[in-house]
Amino acid sequence: MNTLVIVESPYKTPAIKSILGKGYKVVASKGHVRDLPKSRLGIDTENNFEPQYVNIRGKGDLIKSLKKEAKKADLVLLATDPDREGEAISWHLTKALDLDGGKVKRITFNEVTKTKLKEAIKNPRDLDINLINAQQTRRILDRLVGYKISPFLWKKVESGLSAGRVQSVATRIIVERDEEIAAFTPEEYWNLFALLATESGDELTAKFFGSGGEKTELNREEEVKKIISAVSGKTFKVTSVKKSVKLRKASPPFTTSTLQQEANRRFSFPSQKTMAIAQELYEGLNLGDKNIHGLITYMRTDSVRISDEARDEAREFIVKKYGKDFYPETPNVYKSKKLSQDAHEAIRPTNLLTTPESVKSKVGNDTYRLYKLIWERFLASQMRAAEYDTVNAVITSAGYDFKTYGSTLKFAGFTAISDDMPADAENEQTSTLPALGEGDILLEKSITPEQKFTQPPPKYTEGSLVKALEEKGIGRPTTYTPTISTIIARGYVERSGKFLDPTELGKITTKLMKECFPKIIDYDFTANMESDLDRVEEGEIDRIYVLREFYGDFVKQLEFADTALEKVKYEKPVVETDLICEKCGATMVEKEGRFGKFAACPNYPKCKNTKPLKTSGEGDGSSPPVKVEGINCPVCGKGMVVRKSAYGPYYACENYPECKGTRPFAKDIGVPCPKCGKRLFMKQSKSKRVFYSCEDYPNCDFSCWDAPLAEKCPACGAMLLKKKYKNTVYCSKKCGFTEERAD
Repeated sequence: MNTLVIVESPYKTPAIKSILGKGYKVVASKGHVRDLPKSRLGIDTENNFEPQYVNIRGKGDLIKSLKKEAKKADLVLLATDPDREGEAISWHLTKALDLDGGKVKRITFNEVTKTKLKEAIKNPRDLDINLINAQQTRRILDRLVGYKISPFLWKKVESGLSAGRVQSVATRIIVERDEEIAAFTPEEYWNLFALLATESGDELTAKFFGSGGEKTELNREEEVKKIISAVSGKTFKVTSVKKSVKLRKASPPFTTSTLQQEANRRFSFPSQKTMAIAQELYEGLNLGDKNIHGLITYMRTDSVRISDEARDEAREFIVKKYGKDFYPETPNVYKSKKLSQDAHEAIRPTNLLTTPESVKSKVGNDTYRLYKLIWERFLASQMRAAEYDTVNAVITSAGYDFKTYGSTLKFAGFTAISDDMPADAENEQTSTLPALGEGDILLEKSITPEQKFTQPPPKYTEGSLVKALEEKGIGRPTTYTPTISTIIARGYVERSGKFLDPTELGKITTKLMKECFPKIIDYDFTANMESDLDRVEEGEIDRIYVLREFYGDFVKQLEFADTALEKVKYEKPVVETDLICEKCGATMVEKEGRFGKFAACPNYPKCKNTKPLKTSGEGDGSSPPVKVEGINCPVCGKGMVVRKSAYGPYYACENYPECKGTRPFAKDIGVPCPKCGKRLFMKQSKSKRVFYSCEDYPNCDFSCWDAPLAEKCPACGAMLLKKKYKNTVYCSKKCGFTEERAD
């Protein structure tokens, strides 16, 4: 039987091809092929919110090619990602490709391995209409909010603004944290430490606790001085010693949210980078054996559940490597959070024998670090708890109690995997106390006061924002990364180092949304909407009901906002440049026009002077542009410099305006052409896309969009190319070799 398998990502096809072998053709849809139109609302609100889908612009040739392949196939297996979005993509494919219901089936798998793929093919199913309806409902809701509120923002604030159902709530979280920090008033408090010694000379530090067994807060210096005066020179006596064994359990395996949080905390990875690397680990990487290996399970999940097979594999690995004492008597089982869909397993390695160290030399450093994090977290989650011998002692002087604490590691448990493997709480700190017994007298060596002030809540990082969204029930694993990317791209939030700060535009827009659309931006309403989408997925409620319930109130809010609110005054913050206007002497400011950013005089309209902003290869506006070596003017033979026009960079004669000779922008990248051996040049098309072509064009027609590298594919010897905006290297002959490189 001739079987066509359609997946989402083209990077997944080599791994699946190598597993399925003959009789199967694997192609990719490259994401969605149909969507709502960009130029209009595309939803018939008078006819049960019927969506009006169109083929996505630019996908015509792909759809035509997929149609051709589908017609030749006896069976079409839709193998898009195993979630709502993937189900909807499969459904759209049936419509765009005119697939007959009898020859099309849906298959899903959570890991790209031979076992799971064969199992999926043996158990094909029909499309799940409930999953499709849940995705459609989300898409329609987001379109209604975006296309109805955005024109309102254009009229009341500034043209070009846009609103989003979840994005607006995420912006509100960051804005309110900023307000909380601004309104914070520090409060003074004190700590008091006593450095004490036993009769044998061993030292320990005890912290002031209170008196009579009751805790006392020290808020003023006078209180501290009173205690110091009372205990100085007095006897310190051990009045209580309690010994116990404390267990520290491992954290559950990763979900999408916890992976993004931990990668951000550990490595300062933005959520977008974390998910891009995780996607590659899931889809498969070349580990040097000419095969593509999927290293982790599906990375969009809110469940901490794992399969029985994975648990058995972990037990066997732990017992063999660490010993049977390191595996618990009863396997560790973790409960997913109340609002989780629990559709997929937790994120885990597909094969524990593929250790991080075994792939370290074959993948990029960031890929290695993320895989190591996932591998260790999963294995640790299946191991026995760490055990600590702890000592808590109370030491009394002049009626005041001081406490000291010590712990020593008794049994390593899961910490044997990694010293810095964190639990959800802070890492256990081990500190040994000298032998203490009730009634022991300790010698005072010093009393040290420490003045402190309460700190405001920290600014959000991408990791802590994801955690806040999850705790509030806002969004789902597939939406965290695009939500954060969108609010940054739209200028509502900006990165400040690893932190997220609201912009002035974000603050104004949030205030406006609170006043005019309180329900849209309400935390509980947004969380309840997510629950309704889950109920649509389960078939408990109808999508039309959800949309009608939402739209009735939404229209009333739109009518109120349009009439009740005046136009908001908003001015973009002024960004000064280092350029001086030679006409009036003012410091020029940054402006943005249809062709990008430029420098303009702040005294406009009295002074209308403008200058191009400094770009790579250009001067700063007050000094001549930098000369380009090795390129001469075709008119007069003199040197050339890089200049920039509305259509991109170009070479201009250094003798301008006497000579107006120009050449198209082209930069020698130091890589020989694989066809003729001459030099390859980086050029720019009329649409401003960078591409690479041979210097002997048109005699040699070699060209490509991705950057050629001066090294050969280890699998077949062809030229390697590096993807734009990604650190992924792949074979130009598409033999299946791919590799992630460090930045």
